[in-house]
Amino acid sequence: MPGQGAVPVSNMLLYLMIAIAPTAACWALLRLPRLARRLRRATSVSTNPPIERVAADLRRVHRVLVGYGPGTPMVRRTGALQAYDALLMQACRAIDVPHRLDQLPMGTPLEVERLRVEQSLISAGLVIR
Repeated sequence: MPGQGAVPVSNMLLYLMIAIAPTAACWALLRLPRLARRLRRATSVSTNPPIERVAADLRRVHRVLVGYGPGTPMVRRTGALQAYDALLMQACRAIDVPHRLDQLPMGTPLEVERLRVEQSLISAGLVIR
C-alpha cells in the first residue's frame, strides 16, 4: 500500500515542528533587540559628509573663485561656481538654512541668493571665508 509510507513521515515532520517551534521562538525573541539595534543604526547612518568637511570645502572653493584672474576661461569659472553652489546647498541641508540656489537661473538673482545664503550660513556659525 503506497499511502501507508507517507503517514509516518508526515507524523515525524509534525513532531519535529512541535519540538523545534518553542526553541526557535525563544531564540528569535532573544535576538530581536539586537536586530532592532542593527536596523536602527543602519537607518540612522547619514550619507551626507560632516559639516566640518563641507565648511573646509567651501573655504577651499571660495579661495579658488577669488583667485581667478581676468584671463580665466568661463568654463572653469562656471564649473567652480556650480561646485560652490552644490557645497552651499549641502551646508544648508546640514544646518537647516532655506535656500533657492537650485531654482534660480544663472545671473544676478542667483548671485544675490548666493550672497544671502552665505550670510545666513555665517550667521548660523559656519566659517566659510
